[in-house]
Amino acid sequence: MTRRAVRPATLATGGMVASSHPLASRAGVRVLEDGGNAVDAALAMAAVTWLTLPGQCGIGGDAFAVVREPDGSVWTVNGSGYGPDGGTPDFYREHGLGAIPLDGALAVAVPGAPAALAALHRRGASRSLPELWAPAARLAGSGLPCSAKTRTDVQTALHAIRGDAGLASVYTPGDRFPRVGDILPQPDLARTIRALADDPGSFYTGALAERCVATLQGCGAPFTGDEWQAGATVDAEAPLTATYAGHVVHQTPLPTPGWMVLHQAALCDGALGTHPVLGAASIDRMARAATLAFEDRLRWCSSDNDGVARVLDPANIAAGRARIDERAPAGAFAVAAGDTTSFVAVDADGRAVSFIHSLAFTFGAKLTVPGTGIVLNNRLGRGAYLIDGHPNEVAPRRKPLHTLNAWIVTDSAGELRHVGNTPGGDGQVQWNMQLLSHLLDHGLDPQEAVSAPRFTVFPGSDADVLGEPTALRIEGDVADGVCDELRRLGHRVEMLEPLGADGSAQVISIDDRGVLSGGSDPRQEGVALGVL
Repeated sequence: MTRRAVRPATLATGGMVASSHPLASRAGVRVLEDGGNAVDAALAMAAVTWLTLPGQCGIGGDAFAVVREPDGSVWTVNGSGYGPDGGTPDFYREHGLGAIPLDGALAVAVPGAPAALAALHRRGASRSLPELWAPAARLAGSGLPCSAKTRTDVQTALHAIRGDAGLASVYTPGDRFPRVGDILPQPDLARTIRALADDPGSFYTGALAERCVATLQGCGAPFTGDEWQAGATVDAEAPLTATYAGHVVHQTPLPTPGWMVLHQAALCDGALGTHPVLGAASIDRMARAATLAFEDRLRWCSSDNDGVARVLDPANIAAGRARIDERAPAGAFAVAAGDTTSFVAVDADGRAVSFIHSLAFTFGAKLTVPGTGIVLNNRLGRGAYLIDGHPNEVAPRRKPLHTLNAWIVTDSAGELRHVGNTPGGDGQVQWNMQLLSHLLDHGLDPQEAVSAPRFTVFPGSDADVLGEPTALRIEGDVADGVCDELRRLGHRVEMLEPLGADGSAQVISIDDRGVLSGGSDPRQEGVALGVL
């Protein structure tokens, strides 16, 4: 692997956080310094990222977390919602649609983030939500300076932002495009954050819920309100687990694609550690494993069926390893990027949180609920299919398949070793596999792992890219000759600039001495911070 300049991993003993924005990391580490635990830190960071990365996440999106307790137990929260009760395949076809739209009310699924955050708080926090979210509410009221990332996101969605009064009032006031450093106050969102801190359930029942549903109904989406209320309860769940390189990987369960990381891990276990890190042989195997995972997702999986059991069945794993070894061609599948943000936190007691949340695409459905500052997701348009009889065909009370996933690694004795994640649409499951290999097969430290050259089988199985031709996209600072060898192995290689892939990986590791080391992806503006 070509060695790029990599800053040293951050070290600490009293706790650590890593996120894609310095202000979010500062919010988390301040909670730890004040005696809060890793769950408290994660809750504070979540609210701050609504403001620092508003195109990537928000109250109107989804959220997932994996938590490892000091006693070694691991649990997850999974916050994603249903599409509208009237959202049958016939409804969309009667409107002349061949796919669910990616913008507007028809793209929206019930947001799961408020319920997930409430469940995370209920199960693991030591501080009140009003205390943890007060800094975010203050920031929303006074306004943050527009960052380069937010400016880019506004540019990406500019036409749609100008078409929504709530978004336009914040990001293009007076029809003026924001400059880096412009202050962007959000008083409506500040009021909503305070209200949800007092009662997160008010998002799903009561006046705020009625306003959300009425907004969607007024724009033509067939919500009844019953599906909205059904999203109010999120219970802690057991993680999906599997072994890799002698460690246990704990992943988020359905509707997330955490199983896809475990699938790739099973296809690669024992096959990567003897090859150079990011050599052609390692990239070839991981790319082929990713291809098989997307093929199986498209063939079998939805959020409410037994496809995952079929995928992870030892017979299917054995067949997949044989296909890789025989270099058999893959079937049809597709992969797409996305806009998400994630972070990790570990406290001095060994409690760890891997957290990820998203609006799906940049600024979600580009639709706000008037007077609330809430931007609604476009997860239904992104994740559900209009394919007759498919397991992931859109249906009432069926959650669309997700791209978000998060993970924690423990050793065979249950001791915490690594906690990590990355945003990036269907790149997530691929880059998380790469991170696991860097950490467990090759012993890279967290900063080396998140900074390493990245590759992606592109375009997974998002509804809007099914059937597009595939390529292996790879950052250009891999070792000399690697890309030529990958072409000889049959890959259609597309070169990216160094650090030119998407994603913003965050990793914290702990060694046998109890010393924490953390890394934050140089592809965004993040930082790892520790408490001594």
